[in-house]
Amino acid sequence: MQARSVFFVALLLAGALAGCAQVQPVTTAATPVAKPAKPVNEVLDFTIPPDALGAHDPQLTAILMKTGTLAAAQKRPTTIRVVALSQDFQYLNQAIWRGVPPRRIADITLENQTAGLGQPYGVSIKTAP
Repeated sequence: MQARSVFFVALLLAGALAGCAQVQPVTTAATPVAKPAKPVNEVLDFTIPPDALGAHDPQLTAILMKTGTLAAAQKRPTTIRVVALSQDFQYLNQAIWRGVPPRRIADITLENQTAGLGQPYGVSIKTAP
């Protein structure tokens, strides 16, 4: 009988310790940070992977063309902002303009912004407020 009670106590102790090992303290670092709400006039914003840009990847070209098409589909005048190094603007701009129908060119403004040190390359579309 004493062996049974020692076994029972050992089992309870093992269960208690195992249960405690699984409990982790709650920290604020584990909670996800809420993204700020995007402005109402922002249609699209994406980052360009540097390796895709350097290789002039056909999928990137297709996405850039669709970006031009999406900008042209907006009801309001639209601005497309391209953030990259100056040597990449020609490729990026040409790919975007290929997606814009000729009748909508006047409604689209294309802005080139030179990327700073450590700043990711990207494209964003915003409509006039």
